[in-house]
Amino acid sequence: MADVDRDGVTIRYIDEGTGPPVVLVHGFAASYHYNWRVPGVIDALIAAGHRVVALDCRGHGTSDKPHDPAAYNGSAMADDVLAVMDAAGVDRADLVGYSMGGFIAAALLVAHPQRFRRVILAGVGDALVAGDLPRERASAIAAAMEGRGTADETARNFRRFAEATGNDLAALAAMQRAERTRSDPALLRQVALPVMVLVGQDDVLVGSGAALAAAIPGAKHVRVPGDHLSAVGKPEFRSAIVDFLAD
Repeated sequence: MADVDRDGVTIRYIDEGTGPPVVLVHGFAASYHYNWRVPGVIDALIAAGHRVVALDCRGHGTSDKPHDPAAYNGSAMADDVLAVMDAAGVDRADLVGYSMGGFIAAALLVAHPQRFRRVILAGVGDALVAGDLPRERASAIAAAMEGRGTADETARNFRRFAEATGNDLAALAAMQRAERTRSDPALLRQVALPVMVLVGQDDVLVGSGAALAAAIPGAKHVRVPGDHLSAVGKPEFRSAIVDFLAD
């Protein structure tokens, strides 16, 4: 893996294949490996003639894992993606983000549209139209990561998933307690790039994504089999990504 230093935080990434570049940003408590390698998305994109750049977000996988919430404040995680692109010599790319990565991709879509050709917002739904997830959900997830009791079943599921993927629970809690830049729904309505909203048809965590697709001019709305965790492993998920980027 290659790496880039961002203000003392090392961000690691892979750079494989040749052709038009695609940047992949994984979901919370996952990693590039679990979100993109294991489900076969990387192999499918390379086979379709793409160069794939996929990072481990700060706090995840093989990248550094700060335990200070301030390390995740503002646009730090979106800025990491741009730093990886710069380090890899990628001026402009297609962008695919899943779940947390979808929120990061949406932030990049509105703040740095000149760096991207097409964007896929996967595993995110109508919370983006409302200006991100409620702060109470982030607090519940942080509490679950810290081993404190919470009645939020989704938060407990995230902890179980983080344990299964071998992630640093304290780092994930710090990320959830950070003051990250929230999305501005009004900016989504000004997007001029081709966008696909890709959601599992049984994903009750984020909903159908219909309102999000409707808020972005010309956005394509695709639903595939699976829920929030299983959709990424479905062949229809891989095919939807490859087909959209080939269109």
